[in-house]
Amino acid sequence: MNTNGLRFAANMSMLYGHLPMLERPAAAAADGFITVETWWPFTGPEPDATEVEAFTAALDDAAVQLVAMNLIEGDMRAGDRGLLSSPDRHGEVLASLDVATSFADRVGCRILMVLYGNREPGVDPHQQDRLAVENLAIAAAAADRIGACVALEAISPAEAPDYPISDADTAAATTDAVNDRSGLTNTGLLADLYHHGRSGEDVPGLLRRHAQRLLHVQVADDPGRGRPGSGALDYPAYFAALHDIGYAGWIGLEYEPTRDPRVDFDWLPTLRPAA
Repeated sequence: MNTNGLRFAANMSMLYGHLPMLERPAAAAADGFITVETWWPFTGPEPDATEVEAFTAALDDAAVQLVAMNLIEGDMRAGDRGLLSSPDRHGEVLASLDVATSFADRVGCRILMVLYGNREPGVDPHQQDRLAVENLAIAAAAADRIGACVALEAISPAEAPDYPISDADTAAATTDAVNDRSGLTNTGLLADLYHHGRSGEDVPGLLRRHAQRLLHVQVADDPGRGRPGSGALDYPAYFAALHDIGYAGWIGLEYEPTRDPRVDFDWLPTLRPAA
């Protein structure tokens, strides 16, 4: 598959989620990666210094660069899709921001990925939307202090029917509202091509339409959420569109692995997995 010189990072939470957190950077390095991304890497919104130091050391020892990380998102495997719009968990978001930005600054991570949060029974959707934009603006200000950006993700309704940011245009409108509120320009799009493709969106079209808002990209194929080329999504066209718009950011490999490097990464012509 022609990847047009694009740059890829291993999503440690998906590719190496079967391993303890502190073993994941070394596993990514053993498979040939020098750049990685992760979901929220700590056990709670305010981890103690020992936990932060241990993860920092694991990245350093493996000689991998963390290029993107989620802000606290809840239990992803249990169905949580972010906390930004949840009135009951507002405190967790605020409590985690200092940890997130100080850690990101320390390790040189400049993309903070965010999930909006599911609709909650009995809660006014307008209240949730106001809270989400407020929290995103607070996160944008915190990120700006370390020269970082905030990237908001849309999720396919087929995977998260209660998640209201379900397409690129809705995500873009939300990021524009956040930038207006914050007075900054550092909130933009995380385009997960698996979700956009699964929803039936015109992926090359949305990439061209939102090229100036595009901060980060993630990939997986559908069905099965395996590696690009394992399903029906047109990744040659997607990668060609990213090349055509001059996308120079990172592409996170957020897919379910077979755990055989010769299979999981055989589509990456520039990566040389360990034998």
